[in-house]
Amino acid sequence: MKRIYVGNLDYGVTENSVKELFSKYGKVESVALIKDNGTGRFRGFCFINMDDEYSKMAIEKLNKTKFAGRIIDVMPANMKKRRKKKSKE
Repeated sequence: MKRIYVGNLDYGVTENSVKELFSKYGKVESVALIKDNGTGRFRGFCFINMDDEYSKMAIEKLNKTKFAGRIIDVMPANMKKRRKKKSKE
């Protein structure tokens, strides 16, 4: 199982619409739209779980393509740039 990060998503996308897009490349196990803890609003990115063999093709074919009016970022979840927390001084 491979976890995929998808960023720069339109705020109106649904789990079903994302699943439909990725299902063209193989079986999607799950889609998790990430929401803000305080407001409950969608934050514009999600994580998808797919079989390893299909995830590589989905990443290759969908990264930097247009979906729901935006150019999306698609990459293995462990490759996502991590924000550094600012230390309190």
